[in-house]
Amino acid sequence: MFGNVTEEQAAEALCHFGPGQSGERAYREAFPDKSAEDLFELVQTDWLFRMPVVHLAEAQAAGGGKAYLYELAWQSPGRGGLLRACHGLDGPLLFGTCDAHLGPVAIGPEHHTEARELTSQIRTAWTSFAASGDPGWPTYDAGQRLTRIFDTPPSSPRTPRRPRAACGRTTPSRRCLS
Repeated sequence: MFGNVTEEQAAEALCHFGPGQSGERAYREAFPDKSAEDLFELVQTDWLFRMPVVHLAEAQAAGGGKAYLYELAWQSPGRGGLLRACHGLDGPLLFGTCDAHLGPVAIGPEHHTEARELTSQIRTAWTSFAASGDPGWPTYDAGQRLTRIFDTPPSSPRTPRRPRAACGRTTPSRRCLS
């Protein structure tokens, strides 16, 4: 659907996957400069991936355990940027397989410098976590909500709370479907 998402399709996705009765409005107010296509992708990513992980981390922390969140935000340049920061991109970056499997499609041959930098970041964190239980950034807690962002350059901002927080807690609303 890349390049073909309409305002109507975005509105339906925001109603269907957004939190509560005002999900569409909440997303549009929180992200006023996003296009219909960006909102369409954002709300579905939040509902399917981001917020279930946040809820799991909150439950782990509430139960006395440790959780470390990361997000791969690097916009993959392969295929003209079509795949963005797609699910599964961390695999070729972690293993340094830019020339195999998903690597050539998502990363492309001309962007290996940034990919190598990300491979170093991700591999260091995963290796540290496997060896010591600490990937190199603070544990997740409901107060700070720190999430490691793998990008060029990396960062560790707070995880957004609204309008995303309710995504994934309930079944999608059916009120907007035609």
